[in-house]
Amino acid sequence: MRSPLLPIFLTVFVDVLGLTLILPLLPYYAKDYGASDFQATLLTSVYAAAMFVSGPMLGRLSDRIGRKPVLLLSQVGTLIGWLTLAAAHNLEMLFVGRIIAGLTAGNLSIAQAYISDVTKPNEERTQAFGFFGIAFGTGFLLGPGITALLTYLFRDHPDPLFKYKPPTLAAAGLSLAAILLTAFFLPARKPAAQTGRRLSGMAEYLSRPGPRKHLAEFFFFSVSFAALTGALGVYLKRQFNYELHQAGLIFGLSGLIGAIVQGGLLKRLVKRLGEERLTAIGLGTMVLGYCLLGVATSLGFLLVLVVLGSFGAAVVRPSVTTLITRSVAKEEQGTVLGVSQSLGSLAQIAGPAAAGWLIDRNQVVMYGLLCAGFSLLGLLLALQRRGEPRPVEQAPAEG
Repeated sequence: MRSPLLPIFLTVFVDVLGLTLILPLLPYYAKDYGASDFQATLLTSVYAAAMFVSGPMLGRLSDRIGRKPVLLLSQVGTLIGWLTLAAAHNLEMLFVGRIIAGLTAGNLSIAQAYISDVTKPNEERTQAFGFFGIAFGTGFLLGPGITALLTYLFRDHPDPLFKYKPPTLAAAGLSLAAILLTAFFLPARKPAAQTGRRLSGMAEYLSRPGPRKHLAEFFFFSVSFAALTGALGVYLKRQFNYELHQAGLIFGLSGLIGAIVQGGLLKRLVKRLGEERLTAIGLGTMVLGYCLLGVATSLGFLLVLVVLGSFGAAVVRPSVTTLITRSVAKEEQGTVLGVSQSLGSLAQIAGPAAAGWLIDRNQVVMYGLLCAGFSLLGLLLALQRRGEPRPVEQAPAEG
């Protein structure tokens, strides 16, 4: 029987590639419409604010009616968002496009819930989330490079803003491809049988010791990572005066490290260290990689910091996601991943906005310390005593 993981991985990869085409482009796009550094980073924050509202609802809906129809709904919203960006003729339309995409941005959390449905709660699941991370890493490797190439090719167009249209249209095309992959190749999964337990909201999960610890770790990781990536473009422009194609190479290096780690190294690290310890190691590496960003003045030093931070992020995300899914019953996994997405959305609201505000005021050293500080909070939490009880999960049902 063909594994259902292959089409979900392909779908995630296509979705992430479209996302990473746009990520390095947004601050440059916004600044060419007259945005300040702070306003440019708000494009990430408004997207996250919309996602914060919709995330838990989409997660609960996927628990009730199945992953596939909700995933399709989310992907259609993403497509509309990219098309709005492509048609933008002012800064306001950029914000409208981001809000539309954010309101339906359940793609990744629903895909994670699907992976939880079809994997066992052990290193198999962590490895599956690692392959999920490969999609991120490969997307970050290819997407920014494609964007840099396309904008470079159209740099001499009579309309100086036209160079941003090809990458956004390419992202829209990839979203359409993801819709087709999901519709025709992703097997439908029946929702997990309900046991009478009321599906919980964020407040209840945060009141339960098991999920609370791992959700908090995920939140601190997410603030740190969101502050870094959400303001990286404006940081590179201010600190190194890099243009979009140069910034794309930095994003690409980060993706390369993620793909290497999650493509082969992660499984061995999980077997040897376990998810709890690996989460702590990854957060510690992020602290080291981020804390000196503000004083980096040479390309070589910057690349060392990027490698350190990228390694840490590559091992933390799949490890802590697995810990979150293990800490709840099977029928709650879609909901708890929706809650984790909401916490991630809060992080993406606050992190890029705070980082952009600091860089806008030329506080580049504080930008690095902000990113490192939240990683440190996650590290301190990860080092606390472990061993809380976990719910008993059944193996995934066939079909």
